[in-house]
Amino acid sequence: MEFRHLFTPIRIGGMEVPNRIVMLPMTTGYTEPDETVGRRFIDFFAERAKGGAGLIDIPFSPIRAGSPVEPGLFDDRFISPVRELTARIRGEGSKAAAQLIISYHVIFGDGVPEVVGPSPVLNQMMRVVPRVLTVEEIRFIVKEYGRAARRAREGGFDAVEILVGGGYLLNRFLSPITNRREDDYGGSLENRMRIALEIVEAVQREAGKDFPVGCRLNIEEQMPGGHTLAESKVVAKALEKAGVSFINVYTGWHESPIPTVAPSLPKGAFAHLAGGIREQVGIPVIAANRINDPFVAERILAEGKADLTGMARALLADPELPNKAREGRTDEIVPCLACSNCLAEIMGTYKNWGKSFATFCTVNPRAGREAETIPRPASRKKKVFVAGGGPGGMEAALTAAERGHDVTLFEKENALGGRLLTAAIPPFKGEIGTLVRSMAARMKKAGVRVRLGEALGTGTVEKEAPDALIVATGAEPIVPGIPGVGGAHVVQAEDILTGRKAAKGAVIIVGGGMVGLETAEFLLEHGEGVTSVLVLEMLERMAENVSPTYRPFFLGRLKKEGVGMETHVRVEEITDRGVKVLRKGGPDFIAGDTVVLAVGFRTDPEKTCVFGECAPDVRSVGDCVRARMIRDAVEEGFNAGMSV
Repeated sequence: MEFRHLFTPIRIGGMEVPNRIVMLPMTTGYTEPDETVGRRFIDFFAERAKGGAGLIDIPFSPIRAGSPVEPGLFDDRFISPVRELTARIRGEGSKAAAQLIISYHVIFGDGVPEVVGPSPVLNQMMRVVPRVLTVEEIRFIVKEYGRAARRAREGGFDAVEILVGGGYLLNRFLSPITNRREDDYGGSLENRMRIALEIVEAVQREAGKDFPVGCRLNIEEQMPGGHTLAESKVVAKALEKAGVSFINVYTGWHESPIPTVAPSLPKGAFAHLAGGIREQVGIPVIAANRINDPFVAERILAEGKADLTGMARALLADPELPNKAREGRTDEIVPCLACSNCLAEIMGTYKNWGKSFATFCTVNPRAGREAETIPRPASRKKKVFVAGGGPGGMEAALTAAERGHDVTLFEKENALGGRLLTAAIPPFKGEIGTLVRSMAARMKKAGVRVRLGEALGTGTVEKEAPDALIVATGAEPIVPGIPGVGGAHVVQAEDILTGRKAAKGAVIIVGGGMVGLETAEFLLEHGEGVTSVLVLEMLERMAENVSPTYRPFFLGRLKKEGVGMETHVRVEEITDRGVKVLRKGGPDFIAGDTVVLAVGFRTDPEKTCVFGECAPDVRSVGDCVRARMIRDAVEEGFNAGMSV
């Protein structure tokens, strides 16, 4: 595909951005304890600039809040390290913007962090009723935004952005849900947007009217009773009139019943919001949310829905996405899986204010470790064998080959991917298949030889004498020792997903983790002859291994689709007519026609022990060590490839 729109420059105020890809603000937790930007923080964003993003938008605190969750711009001491950050970004050819954000907490004077708000309406995210801000405190906050913008300019930023989204403080002023004030900052829409307009004025006064200021505006709150696109059009016009140079579209609160980071959301699902605003204003509009590949971004631009496209987690997963797209290497792009694990880690910060949490990426083991994980050439070229073509084995082979080793990967099946091939089958999990294809393309480019349909044995190792062997042979589904488990109507979840076996009638799934629940959804969508699906979990929570930020949406969707779910239920025996169980109330019987097992995976030590010391350097990675998640396999594979 030719990206005719994505890689054209655009002017925002007095700033020329080299292309239409914006790295959206994303909390990383990489800030130093003293709230400055240190080496880790700078390296992370410089890597995204090097990868080709046109504009890098980075969140900063304009006022003391008592946590290193975001770096600070509330004191002149922050200017010097910020200059190093912006110099690195601009040195790579990108522009840099500082987003000024107050989430929920503020420190006034010599006090302590407080959750504050426009009105005493329960903050569901923090589970507290905020203290109401006085008019004097509001004016203080407005001034601090202006001073922070001045520091941003002195620190080398090309623009600033004011966040009015996410259910954060300024959003709560704008929202009729949380703003019940009866003074000049509440009531009418004109009053509710007053603080944002005053902040724009303060920024222009302190940083200069020639310094571009944008607004990340919540267009649809996705909350019952919240403001909608209709109101946002009025707000956007007012912001443009006040001198705002661009609108960065936002949607939802963190406590919204509709997710914004989830594999079930169509790509570009909220682009129409950007289109609605673009019809009303003459300044550039940035589309955002669920834009994680260049094809979607190009389509949004071509359809005239936005002037620029924003990506955050897509560039966490692959900082080189822009360059790969521009150079026609789209098959090498590492896809964001929308698994929400990165978001879940950071959301812990708000529950533990004052402590630092660092984000990670399921598919990018270098995220947050850019400087220390550069695949440098090996001191001696080695012959490396990898046993297993799952995520751990592929990552190990890729990394070792990128360092200059002679790498051969053996996979017993006729296709790469291992368990990822099955994981990609349930509804909304197709991006995992994209990950497999990306890893295969990158391995090929790096020179990895792949021998499909060939399980690596000790005989081959002894005959061909590699210098190093990386074992990544995976794990097998657990067959629990339940009486009746060998019945013809008892099947493994992966046999259902792959179509090797079928289910019919009333289906009982034993195991309420991710695999069991995704199999339930798959059966309701594709299971011919399936009349009902009931998932039994012996623990107290379903989907315990699903990201906590995605889990409520996932379970809510399954419930709406008709999946039955019960916890605290132990299966004692499987019969021809169903299962005997032990509930809290005592023994019981549940009738069913098919029983599906989804109780996890078990490693087979013999698969790894058989290799013993048949090579000078033997190491194991991924599920063959212990059955876990994709992230663990990828990270261990990367580390093995780096150290071999």
